[in-house]
Amino acid sequence: MLSTSENGLNARLLLASMQTALDSARESMDTIRDMLATGGGSGEPDEAALAAAIRSVPRWHFAMLNDLERSDAYAVALERVLPPNAHVLDIGSGTGLLAMMVARAGAASVTTCEQNPMLAEVTRQIVAKHGLSDVITVVAKRSVDLVVGVDMPRRADLIVSEIVDCGLIGEGVLPTVEHAREHLLAPGGVLLPESGRVFGALLDSVAVDRLNRVQFAGGFDVGLLNGLATRGHFPVRLNTWPHRVLSPTAELCSFDFARGSAADGSAEVELHAAEDGVAHGMVVWFEMSLGGGIVLRNSPDNLASHWMQAFVPFVEPIELSAGDRVEMLFSWQNCRLSVSKINVSTTMKGMQ
Repeated sequence: MLSTSENGLNARLLLASMQTALDSARESMDTIRDMLATGGGSGEPDEAALAAAIRSVPRWHFAMLNDLERSDAYAVALERVLPPNAHVLDIGSGTGLLAMMVARAGAASVTTCEQNPMLAEVTRQIVAKHGLSDVITVVAKRSVDLVVGVDMPRRADLIVSEIVDCGLIGEGVLPTVEHAREHLLAPGGVLLPESGRVFGALLDSVAVDRLNRVQFAGGFDVGLLNGLATRGHFPVRLNTWPHRVLSPTAELCSFDFARGSAADGSAEVELHAAEDGVAHGMVVWFEMSLGGGIVLRNSPDNLASHWMQAFVPFVEPIELSAGDRVEMLFSWQNCRLSVSKINVSTTMKGMQ
């Protein structure tokens, strides 16, 4: 049970978060008013409008589009699994790359949806530049808001998406796929990607742990900030930080996007320490089967992938000896990977 002081602290943090959201909304409204006052929209965008547009587009889009392995894998997979005379739905247009790939592969028609109106407009212009506007229709909506017969002519014979993060589930692929299978995919239709698996290993890295944990700075105790630390996984480029992997790789969970459950869940997993060390958490990565025998992965040894690895922190570091068995509950909930109920079975050195 939380103490009175902890309850008071949480209440103040909640009020502060509400104020932050309000300030952000107020800044957006101020930008719109400035644009209207200066006649924004009637010609070249002014600095305020351009700055607002830039802020609305996540920077990872650039790294993603420059990931040649990803682009080539999707292009080959689409050519291999595209049904004849297909109507295709592309979920998450971005810049329209996958929509244009599927049009090039021979789709009869493509609907591509993008919830970010700025990116949806960029997609329209790129599609038009390549002369594909008669094949590709861009809809500025989330896929869960699409209406068959209004936003798309009929259910899709193929649905393609790439809405995964470093830990596979962080961009909402599970609820999106669940809705798409039920409401947007034609009977016997194809989903791309078709499945995904998540792997992990125990990680000893003070440097990585300090990306999400702090105690002292400049001689002051600032540990209260840990109350706002990330509770689930976050991205880390493992090879850039000093680290030791303490256990062999284990498969943590798997998802059949085409036919399996897309619900939140958990699994009991067991990892074995191969050497002495301090486990600060787990390094996690995915292996995604697109279809047609094509697989993408962001394992630590794949330095070319734009996807980083995921780090799943432990609440507290755990000192381990070689041979120790670490049991835990690994969960995927609310687009977040996390661990709980950690139990260590110690093996005495020199004993079998």
